Amino acid sequence: MADLPFLPYGRQSVEEEDVAAVTAVLRGDWLTQGPAVAGFERALAARVGAADAVSCANGTAALRLAYAALGIGPGDAVVVPSNTFLATASAARHAGAEVAFADVDPDSGLMGVAEAEAAIARARNAGWRVRALAPVHYAGQTAPMDGLAALAQAEGLALVEDACHAIGTAYSSGGDLSEGAERPVGAGWPEVEVGSLTVFSFHPVKTIAAGEGGAVTGNDPALMARVRRLCNHGMMREPGPGEGFADPDAALDAEGNANPWYYEMAEPGFNHRLSDIHAALVLSQLGRLDRFVERRARLMALYAERLGPLAPLVRPPALVPWCRPAWHLCAARIDFAAAGRTRSAVMAALRALGVGTQVHYIPVHRQPYWRRRYGDLALPGAMSHYAQTLSLPLFPAMADGDVDRVAAALERVLS
Repeated sequence: MADLPFLPYGRQSVEEEDVAAVTAVLRGDWLTQGPAVAGFERALAARVGAADAVSCANGTAALRLAYAALGIGPGDAVVVPSNTFLATASAARHAGAEVAFADVDPDSGLMGVAEAEAAIARARNAGWRVRALAPVHYAGQTAPMDGLAALAQAEGLALVEDACHAIGTAYSSGGDLSEGAERPVGAGWPEVEVGSLTVFSFHPVKTIAAGEGGAVTGNDPALMARVRRLCNHGMMREPGPGEGFADPDAALDAEGNANPWYYEMAEPGFNHRLSDIHAALVLSQLGRLDRFVERRARLMALYAERLGPLAPLVRPPALVPWCRPAWHLCAARIDFAAAGRTRSAVMAALRALGVGTQVHYIPVHRQPYWRRRYGDLALPGAMSHYAQTLSLPLFPAMADGDVDRVAAALERVLS
C-alpha cells in the first residue's frame, strides 16, 4: 500500500472544461459582478427548483445572509443541531442571536422533530425568543423535513436549511422515493409562512466546487431581494420606496429613471459577493453534478459491501428512508473500544498505509466558547455519534479498487 497514491478523505475533481471556463473569465471583461455570477445563479435556481438563488463568498456567508435577511438578532434564538460545522451556530451568534443546541440521532447524526422540540422548550425556559430552526443535512442525507417544516409552521418559526453537504440530494415526503415524488434540496418549503431559505457551500471537498463559494436559495421575492441587497453592502441601484433619497437631486433623471451612478443603502450589509472566477468554476461543475452524485453513490454502495465483513466493529453510515442522498461524506461508525484502539491511533495507522481520514464533527456545544456561554449541556446523541464516527475517503476520482484498499487497511489496523 505504501507505493500507492495517498487517499485523502475528500478532494475536488477539476477537469479541462473547468479550466477553460475559468480561463475564459480571466481573458474577458469581468472578474466580479459579471455574467458568470448571474449565469450560475440562474442555473442553480433551476437545478434545485427554487425561484431565486443568490451566490456568495462561502457557506458561512450564506448562513449570515440567511439569518440577517430573516431579521434574526439580539434577543432571538436559533435551534441548531450540535452535530455540524462551527459556522451553523457561529453565524447565528454573529447576528446577535443565542443558539439553542439540539441533540441528534446517534446513528445518523441528524436532528429530528423530538430533538428540535426539546431544544425549543429549553430555549423558552431560558427566556429566549425562538425565531428559526436550522436543520443540517449531514453528510448528504436530509433531516426529516416534513416534520420539521410542520413544526416550524406550527411554532411560527423560520426555516434555514443548512444544505452545505447536500447539493444534489432529493427529499421524499412520506418516504416515497419514486420518480416525481422527490423534492430537490433547495426547493424550499413555501408552507412555512415566516420564511424558508436554504444555504449551500461549494468548498473543494463538497460535491461541486467553486474554490470558495456559497449560495442562498428561496422562493419569497421580498426575502430573496433582501438577501441580495445584504450580500452587496445593503446597496440598491434603484431608489427605495418612501425612505428618502441619498441625493435627491441625483436620484432620478428628467424622465424619472434612476441615474446610472445612483445608489443608496437602506440598511448595513456585507461584502459577501462571489467573483466571476469562482462562479465560472462552479457553473462548469454544476453541469456534471448528476455524474458526481452517481459516482459517489456507487462508491458508497461498494463501501456498504466491503465493510460488511468488518461488522460489528465497523458499520457504514446509517441510512434514512426519506431521501436520496448526494453523499458528501462516508462517515463510518467504528467501535473503537471493542477494537481496543483509540481513534487517534487508528487514524495514524491508516495514514501510514496511505489512507486519510477525518472526524465530522466535535459536537459544537462542547466548544470552549459555547461551554463558557451555556455551561455543560447534556446531548447524549451528539456525543455518541461523535464517539463512533470516522470519515473515510470519498470523492469521484476514486477507483472501485480504492474502496477495497480502504477496507483492507481498516481490517489490518483493527484486527
